[in-house]
Amino acid sequence: MMVRPVTDIAALARRWPRLARSFAVYYGDPARDAAMDALYARILPRGGLAFDIGSHVGDRIGAFRRLGARVVALEPQPDCAAAIRAIYAGDSDVALFEGACGPRAGTLTLHVNSANPTVTTASAEFVKAADGAGGWEGQVWDRTIEVPVTTLDALIAAHGMPDFVKIDVEGFEADVLAGLTKPVRALSFEFTTIQRDVAAKCIAMIAALGNYRFDVALGESQQLHFVEPVAAGDMAAHIAALPHDANSGDVYAFL
Repeated sequence: MMVRPVTDIAALARRWPRLARSFAVYYGDPARDAAMDALYARILPRGGLAFDIGSHVGDRIGAFRRLGARVVALEPQPDCAAAIRAIYAGDSDVALFEGACGPRAGTLTLHVNSANPTVTTASAEFVKAADGAGGWEGQVWDRTIEVPVTTLDALIAAHGMPDFVKIDVEGFEADVLAGLTKPVRALSFEFTTIQRDVAAKCIAMIAALGNYRFDVALGESQQLHFVEPVAAGDMAAHIAALPHDANSGDVYAFL
């Protein structure tokens, strides 16, 4: 069953007021959706399988489903997971795990930013890096919760080899990749300019898995930067040279 479109953002915001900004940003822009669909259509085959690691309120799930892909979604924040269940209720091709992804199965501590749940993270180092950094003023991680953890290898064993893995976990990306021991066809991970070392580590880890080429899309542009994907060293150098105010983006890797 194809996912039903989200048409009442206000109703979602009333039900989960803490997520009101996220619903408005991630479900209220048709042009952004179109750009996102166009990008993922180049990567994800129709009828394929996508892993959405760090789903937040599930906008990427929607893009993957519009392309006819099956989705395995991971989201550790209870409010976000509840919203995903409501938005994609009845869609048998969306499987949700309410938890995190990491280097090994078990539990971990999630640092919750109640005022801005988009940047809730499992990485204490990310919280430290944001402290005092330009563009991150006023961000407060005000509480912690314990959440279950699985690994990419375990997800592959349970659901099959994905055609695409999207990772967006606020500084915990290398920890997620540490739970992957076999190459996948394509993947992406978010990076920030306050933690370029994490991006460099992720690139090296991916390159060690297979003969990957890389590209990047800054912010929420959904636009790949290079005419042709580049080697791991070139991508690492590109990230290192970005100005601080580039802030964030997604690195894409292709076998």
